[in-house]
Amino acid sequence: MSNLLVVEHLKMYFPVKTVKGLKKVQKYVKAVDDISFEVEEGKTFGLVGESGCGKTTTGKCVLRVFDPTDGVIQYKGKDIAKASSHALAPIRREIQLIFQDPYGSLDPRQSAKSILREAIVCDFKKHTEEEIENRIHELLDLVELSDEMGDRFPHEMSGGQRQRLGIARALACNPKLIVCDEPVSALDVSIQAQIINLFRKLQKQLGLTYIFIAHDLAVVKHIADKIAVMYLGNVVEIMESEEIYRNPLHPYTKALLSAVPITDYEAERERHRIVLEGEVPSPINAPSGCPFNPRCIYATDECRKNKPNLKDYGNGHMVACFNIKK
Repeated sequence: MSNLLVVEHLKMYFPVKTVKGLKKVQKYVKAVDDISFEVEEGKTFGLVGESGCGKTTTGKCVLRVFDPTDGVIQYKGKDIAKASSHALAPIRREIQLIFQDPYGSLDPRQSAKSILREAIVCDFKKHTEEEIENRIHELLDLVELSDEMGDRFPHEMSGGQRQRLGIARALACNPKLIVCDEPVSALDVSIQAQIINLFRKLQKQLGLTYIFIAHDLAVVKHIADKIAVMYLGNVVEIMESEEIYRNPLHPYTKALLSAVPITDYEAERERHRIVLEGEVPSPINAPSGCPFNPRCIYATDECRKNKPNLKDYGNGHMVACFNIKK
């Protein structure tokens, strides 16, 4: 299959003013600092990393909620990074967002049917009342909600039901690409599994493409075909999902994996936990060279001076590191 989305050298800098002595100094928060990746049509691309690494900002740039500072965002072969609002209008319905908070993202004054109706009719086409009702029934059925749920308000639903409604609202626009911004992190573990299975069923049924943003590697492994690990606005490793447990190469990816809880008691006792020292540097004053070098035990002078580029270590396994320890 071809690539539905290609992101090249994407940068998103937010200007901030700081005080140095008696002067105001203009600086920038480098939320996303020159990243590139490709999303294959009909597949799921996972973006993982700790809070503040730039995952959500990347997703919002793809959605054009933010105007990128620099870079290329090719959707269906067309660069939308600098496209005008008029040129983006037909594309906006094709790229939808599913929010992290299934309650805060829904209008509490509207019923489920009203929320779906609004998404259906905002394409500015003529719809009969029967067509709208049929489409609402179809959407509720797709996300495994009963028709009775259509008359309920968000506060009358459980967290899992609200997230299903959020998914149905996104599907109402007939999207090709859906950006899922930590869509299961606010749910109970048992409900997380149900929602992940729903995502997979919908992808197979409707041919959807996902960008799945999360901080939980265990969750992403179960849904993503390819995974990119982000740190301080940079992509440090890209690999197939099977590779992430079998053969992680970047020191940061290894540290993330060592923190994932496992149920096997003996394996848990024997595995080596990697505890990173220090704090994540501020994106306003990012370190020179490799962004991970202040916390990396393998860092050398080259790491402190030069920023490594992603290098292919076989089968599309890309790593940005000068000192790979296999």
